[in-house]
Amino acid sequence: MYDSKKARMNRLFHNGRCLDVAIDHGVCNEPSFLGGLEDMGGIVDVLAQAGPDAIQMNYGQADLLQGRPGKNKPALVMRIDMGNPYNALRHREMWAVLQNAHDPVVPALKLDAACVVVNLFMLPDEPALFRQCVENIARVRQDCERYGMPLMIEPLVMQPNSGRGGYLVDGDAEKIVTLVRLAREMGADIIKADPTSDPADFGRVVEAARCPVLVRGGGKADLRQVFANSYALMRQGAHGMVYGRNIYQHASPSRVVRALMAMIHDGIDDKAAWRLYEDGE
Repeated sequence: MYDSKKARMNRLFHNGRCLDVAIDHGVCNEPSFLGGLEDMGGIVDVLAQAGPDAIQMNYGQADLLQGRPGKNKPALVMRIDMGNPYNALRHREMWAVLQNAHDPVVPALKLDAACVVVNLFMLPDEPALFRQCVENIARVRQDCERYGMPLMIEPLVMQPNSGRGGYLVDGDAEKIVTLVRLAREMGADIIKADPTSDPADFGRVVEAARCPVLVRGGGKADLRQVFANSYALMRQGAHGMVYGRNIYQHASPSRVVRALMAMIHDGIDDKAAWRLYEDGE
């Protein structure tokens, strides 16, 4: 029997590895995420020419990628949910919903996506939000099986928002491993996981996942440190990255993409990646 899920996975991964550039931040409703994404057509042009394995977008912008002529372009990863944990202030009600609750995977099929992605938020003292995410995944999982669509789950363990204003990533390995295990047991085909505070612990995340694990980038950071962390995580078994602001908010997204692609696919270390970045276009 034709295995459409495998066919889509083959479009997303090359030799088992993948760089997915996330520009799906509009649904976060957080103004600070949008720097670098004002001109969506322009950033899609830049990224498509730089050639990552995939670009992660929402339905309403995905035509900018899928409408491009030619067969040599990044695969589409489509986000199909949205939530409100990204603002500095805690909302009176925390929520996570599917963008098309009636038929959540069909828009990804229409736009020939290689994969869909949904969140699994675990915020302190927010059990209702966690339950919504579990229900979303259970709903999507059924359709992914029906249509042969790979499911990427994004487990997010966050710290209380009272400390530094806004929910921030909790790099505690024990919490991340536990939530990744839950995501796998719900049927994840791919895991998008936060890095552990100590990169040496990330191998435990990969072990728990039993499927390809892509590292989540989070907020913009010093690029040399991003490369160093990425290399350390690859050595612990990561299959690649899903980076957004650490690419599109830098002065030259295409140079960052090329350096990361060489690290992921050619096995260069962080120092060689930095030299490649500095060498320019």
